[in-house]
Amino acid sequence: MLDFIVYLLYRSGSAIANMLPLPLLFVFGEGLGLCAWVVLGKYRRLAQRNVAIAFGSEKSPREVRRLVRLHFQRLGANLLCSVKLTAMPLEKMAARIEAKDLDFIHRELRAGRPVVLILSHLANWELFAHILPKYIGYVRNSTIYQRLGNRFIDEHVRRVRGRAGVEMFDRKKGFDQAIKLLRGGGAIGILSDQHAGDHGVWVPFFGRLASTSPLPALLAKRTRAALVGVAIYTDRRARWRIVVSPALEDNQESVGSLSAKTNQVIEQQIRRAPEDWFWVHNRWKTPKPNFLLVPYKRGVCLPPNLSAQNLKPFRILIRSSNWLGDAVMSVPAVRAIKNGRPDVRITIAAPAKIAAMWKLVSGVDVILPLPGNSLIAAVRSLRRQSSFDAAVLFPNSLRVALESWLSGIPRRIGYCGHSRSWLLNQIIPEPQRRGPLEHQSTRYLRIAQECGALTEQSLGKKTPNAQRFTLNAQLAGSNLSTVDYQLLKLGLSPGAEYGPAKRWLPERFVEAATAVAVRSPVQWILFGTKNDALIGEQIAAALGGSCINRIGQTTLEQLIDELRQCQLLLTNDTGTMHLAALLGVSTVAIFGSTEPRLTGPLGDRHIVLRHHVECSPCFLRKCPIDFRCMKAATVQEVVDAVMSILQRAAIPQAREEDRV
Repeated sequence: MLDFIVYLLYRSGSAIANMLPLPLLFVFGEGLGLCAWVVLGKYRRLAQRNVAIAFGSEKSPREVRRLVRLHFQRLGANLLCSVKLTAMPLEKMAARIEAKDLDFIHRELRAGRPVVLILSHLANWELFAHILPKYIGYVRNSTIYQRLGNRFIDEHVRRVRGRAGVEMFDRKKGFDQAIKLLRGGGAIGILSDQHAGDHGVWVPFFGRLASTSPLPALLAKRTRAALVGVAIYTDRRARWRIVVSPALEDNQESVGSLSAKTNQVIEQQIRRAPEDWFWVHNRWKTPKPNFLLVPYKRGVCLPPNLSAQNLKPFRILIRSSNWLGDAVMSVPAVRAIKNGRPDVRITIAAPAKIAAMWKLVSGVDVILPLPGNSLIAAVRSLRRQSSFDAAVLFPNSLRVALESWLSGIPRRIGYCGHSRSWLLNQIIPEPQRRGPLEHQSTRYLRIAQECGALTEQSLGKKTPNAQRFTLNAQLAGSNLSTVDYQLLKLGLSPGAEYGPAKRWLPERFVEAATAVAVRSPVQWILFGTKNDALIGEQIAAALGGSCINRIGQTTLEQLIDELRQCQLLLTNDTGTMHLAALLGVSTVAIFGSTEPRLTGPLGDRHIVLRHHVECSPCFLRKCPIDFRCMKAATVQEVVDAVMSILQRAAIPQAREEDRV
């Protein structure tokens, strides 16, 4: 019933429009378009975004705004005029239209070659279905259309379009009839400039990847039809002009390559009169959920003359975790996102204290250190950047979601987190069934996967779960001083910012370090924050000349440089442990109150020492009882683990010396 009421209103409005002279209707439509430009802020902003994507490097912001305003006026005039034009006799309609270069179509048809007309939403595009048969009526004419939601209006539009002899094929019923018509030498017009969703091929449009319908190219390949561009422009008040482009050269190209050429034709059409195109359509729509393009069947196709580096970027803001260790564990996810599409540009927003870590990660294009703890300052920093298409939020906090929401980023992705679901518009689902513990890096990778990344390639080597170190019988009791070592630099990180429950006993660190120094010539370098200064002084005093105390004396950049020089790192569960793993430095990591299956070092070059007691993992900052989990780790097994790694490193070196 509602559809019929809407249909009656539509026919009543059409009747009123038909009573007015066409030039007056055109002017009235311009006025309505101007009013729409003022009132419809959502569509005005969409049009400005689209024009900025297409012409941002060519036009100033003022020129962009002017073009959008003129577009609304043209759109209103053309839509209103189309109501009257489609009801006019065909002879009177034709008197309002001038056609140029029709020989490009006639040449193909008279040679017995069918034609696929590449049409776009320029000016009064509804005229295509009515006027083209006048010029090429000696062959069958057709178009592929999508049914309107209102069946009464749909039936009326089909009836009006068919009066000139145009055959209409419903897209949902397949394309067998269209193929049959083309093989019989006919012509078919296809509007090819709209977002094609998940079934499109991703090819450049104004230099930016856009999902594009492969239908014109598919039909041309199946029927050997010529692809010919046809555009209609507003010539002057209530006058229009049709311009035909030369047929595309096929040269046995792929569907993707022909689709890219189709976009180039439409782009050239739009550049002639940009105010005439339908800018209020979301042409560069960000797909949901897979805005990374790896999963799409037809994928990405770039023309030979355009490299991925020359594409206009798809900008992704990745909000880093605030803790160094968590940030390192998110690196595989960042790499997976970077590999998700060829045009991606990654900006990492991270607290200033850990921002330097992201310089180690290839694929990160911009690093944005966030100032202090001020939400307003963070939002200002984000707003000063180029506009982002999506924000991937690794932390679960409400504050992080507020940063991206207040910055106006249109797509915000993350876990539901702490009362922040209303700030996100793509929520990563939690696993429905509880299974084995998953590493924190896997949790981050799930975010990348839900956005369309291939996560199997991002980890490279398998991330191990916690492994209890078992001493190899061949190494037990061996004295590695028999290997000709040079003085080795070994790192030692005895603190833990989270709390004392994660710290192995300082005196045991001293005993283990001393035992290693007895068995091979090493120099220990102590790393940590200012909060670990007291522990560092105790250990440094006990180790004497075999130790350099750098606790509280390094910036993150200096820590990175000095860790690189170390053969291994003996450590608690710390951010420094994860940083060493990122740098490729082997670690001997002692776990107690935390769970290595959740936060162990990434890679297979590490030894994790952990004794599972009845109360672990408790994840407490301070042990409320007797610290049994950390006391269970003995000095001897720590020494054995360190010496095992040193021997693994020494054997290839010895073999290399033998070859020399």
